[in-house]
Amino acid sequence: MQREVLDELNVEDIAEKAQPKNVLVERLKESVRCSGSRAKSCFFSCVPLFYWLPRYSLKDNAIGDLISGISVGIMHLPQGMAYALLAAVPPVFGLYSSFYPILIYFIFGTSKHISVGTYAVMSVMIGSTTERLAPDSDFSYWDELTNSTILNETERDSARIQVAAAVTFMSGLFQLLLGLVQFGFVVTYLSEPLVRGYTTGAAIHVIVSQLKYTFGINPQRYSGPLSMIYTVLDVCWLLPETNIGTLVVSIVAIVGLIIAKELSGLVAKKLPIPIPVELLAIILATVISWQVDLTGKYEVEVVGEIPSGLAPPKLPNASLFGAVIGDAFALAVVGYGIAISLGRTFALKYGYKVDSNQELIALGLSNAVGGVFQCFAISCSMSRTMVQISTGGKTQVAGALSAVVILVILLWIGSLFEQLPKAVLAAIIYVNLHGMMKQFGDIKVLWNTNKVDMVVWVVTLILTVVLNPDMGLAASIAFSMLTVIFRTQMPKYSLLGQVPGTDIYRPVEDYNQVKQVPDVVIFRSSATLYFANAEMYTEALAEKSGVDITKLLSHKKKLEAKRKRREKKEAKRAKKLAKQAGHNDKSDSDDSGEEGKEPQPQQVVFSIEPDTKPAEAEPDLPQAVILELSACNFLDTVGVKTVRNIHKDYGEVGVNVLLAGCQSGVVDSLEKGGFFGEKVTKEILFTSVHDAVLYCKAEAQDEEVKATLL
Repeated sequence: MQREVLDELNVEDIAEKAQPKNVLVERLKESVRCSGSRAKSCFFSCVPLFYWLPRYSLKDNAIGDLISGISVGIMHLPQGMAYALLAAVPPVFGLYSSFYPILIYFIFGTSKHISVGTYAVMSVMIGSTTERLAPDSDFSYWDELTNSTILNETERDSARIQVAAAVTFMSGLFQLLLGLVQFGFVVTYLSEPLVRGYTTGAAIHVIVSQLKYTFGINPQRYSGPLSMIYTVLDVCWLLPETNIGTLVVSIVAIVGLIIAKELSGLVAKKLPIPIPVELLAIILATVISWQVDLTGKYEVEVVGEIPSGLAPPKLPNASLFGAVIGDAFALAVVGYGIAISLGRTFALKYGYKVDSNQELIALGLSNAVGGVFQCFAISCSMSRTMVQISTGGKTQVAGALSAVVILVILLWIGSLFEQLPKAVLAAIIYVNLHGMMKQFGDIKVLWNTNKVDMVVWVVTLILTVVLNPDMGLAASIAFSMLTVIFRTQMPKYSLLGQVPGTDIYRPVEDYNQVKQVPDVVIFRSSATLYFANAEMYTEALAEKSGVDITKLLSHKKKLEAKRKRREKKEAKRAKKLAKQAGHNDKSDSDDSGEEGKEPQPQQVVFSIEPDTKPAEAEPDLPQAVILELSACNFLDTVGVKTVRNIHKDYGEVGVNVLLAGCQSGVVDSLEKGGFFGEKVTKEILFTSVHDAVLYCKAEAQDEEVKATLL
């Protein structure tokens, strides 16, 4: 495409640059504008159920959603009870958490495929909070009759239920507030390596927390940093006290579940619905425990009383809010991050859109209402979601049907599982965590693709393991943000050259056929220019261009000072000689008066002593330096000052500085920063590097013509 070389002024004239608009004012006007269609759209976006349910196709979706709902509901039973142990509350509260929140999400959620409910990572985070605020030591007392310490489990469980409900209610309020202020983008700070490293670290916490049920021991509970390390050491110390009956049940359950899941995977494609391995395991274990009397003969710990019916609503204890506010925010962020990442994945796969802000509101209401009904915080489970999809689930109706299954269990069937050994629930947790343990393979993949992401993954894992999931999350996000800052502070600086025969410019060091344009330095940074890397940008430009501007300016100032001293010295010498010449003229005038002759004019000769010091060789300076700024999406005040100083300093030594590839925001920053004036105009701005190079060549030709004429 042939065209004239265009600078920024030419482009603005041709394209007719519009006057800047006050975007904030326009948005405020748009937000307060109301109409019937806008109100209707707002209502449907807030309560999506009323939008999609009237359009629900019974013919296309009913059978698949029914089968899927029953299958997922069956999965909720063992997982809800098992994850309640992670949250350090009685198993029945895991069933409550698999009922109330699901119904709320059915009304307000926008994802058709994810299965919300209890989740291992969230449960272990709640468990660390409940055990910290309601430790066993607060409910233990010395019995003089038996000379032993007795634990009041009823009071302890009641206190822990209050803590779990309070932290769940607070996390729901946080999510609801973030959703109402349209803060759904907060999840962008949870990168995939961070989330996967965090869930892997949390899975390790889950495994360690279940060791006591596997070995039938009672290690001391620890909280705070390094608590998991202390727990592992305590478990190792108590291994000689292992309950053999509990250990045998654990081993048999783990081996049986692994074999059953492998066989189920082999025949999964031939069956219309997956085999409910966990459900069969808890039914079989309950029957065996009841028939053999594992509790009486072998002291195997069982689930215990499971009350029938639903728990009445009860407001959380407000006095606990201050103690759980940090844990609640961590739960809100983690729960939303996991749910929205899975929701977006399946929405993209099946061709619909998930509203990130509405998802925050839906999860917030689920947790807030769940906290009132003594549930613990929920999120999305990958395993249940895959079952829901594989069994034909296509809409949120499948989730509602799974809640109905849990309701039936709570009302009539729950009490049948009172003899279920807790070791079996621990075995279910172990086997379900094998997917998270496979995430250790991310280290090798990330090492080959992006080492910085690999470091984020590993550091997140270590921080989560060492500092516990709540503090570990905050530290991991901080570290992830630091890596972004470091990467912008230490970007890649390159000199660009021209691809022969094209208007394309690429880094010289990366291509063999790319050559630098003679007498022109084209400099590019891979990151934006701002206060954190401004000094390094200037140093890299000097290094890459070979122009040590500091040395040149210093040399120029020395020469200027030397010239001024020499001129001052010669002026003094000339004044002295002139004074002597005047004195001689006066003497000659007196003598000539006596003799009656006219005076002859005296000629004063000035001589300048040559400089005996050898002159320093002038460096071979380029004609122009082109700053390629396409990677800059903004310039702060330090960035504008840096560009101004570069233009000024290089101009003082005779090198033109041109800017190319500037985005509109960068141009606006330069204007507001006072970069342009009478001496510096937008004629130094070019849309592309090639335009700037052609301008430099035209300038060089003009200089040659002028030199020839002179």
